[in-house]
Amino acid sequence: MKLHELRDNPGATKPRKRVGRGPGSGMGKTAGRGIKGQKSRSGVAINGYEGGQMPLYQRLPKRGFNKPNRKKFAVINLGLIQKFIDEKKLDAKDITEDTLVASGLVRRKLDGVRVLAKGELTAKANITVTGASKSAVEAVEKAGGKLTVAAPAAAE
Repeated sequence: MKLHELRDNPGATKPRKRVGRGPGSGMGKTAGRGIKGQKSRSGVAINGYEGGQMPLYQRLPKRGFNKPNRKKFAVINLGLIQKFIDEKKLDAKDITEDTLVASGLVRRKLDGVRVLAKGELTAKANITVTGASKSAVEAVEKAGGKLTVAAPAAAE
């Protein structure tokens, strides 16, 4: 098979319907929009409008709550930290949020960096971050390192 022999399955594509092109086309004059009224005219957007009846999106119960002052952490896994240590992009003796950003492992700190326990950490690492899961703390201590959870730095 060659590139010029490629074809779509028969019936998979249809030609575009060209409306408003004369009576012979079967879609001339009003172009299938009926007669008069809002929907026959251009520039109409009435999605979700139900003719004065309470729309569905307003009839359904509202659930949940979004905390306005919620914290957004940059999340990082132990496996990635280990990979960067192996590639000599991180020094295992002293890993802080700033060194993580400098190495390119974290793009930006946001409200702090949170370490999760996905992956293996074999290096004896000394990590200081804003947040960490319990299993991440255990995994670092099992490898002989120390994971310190420090209070987030005040916004400059």
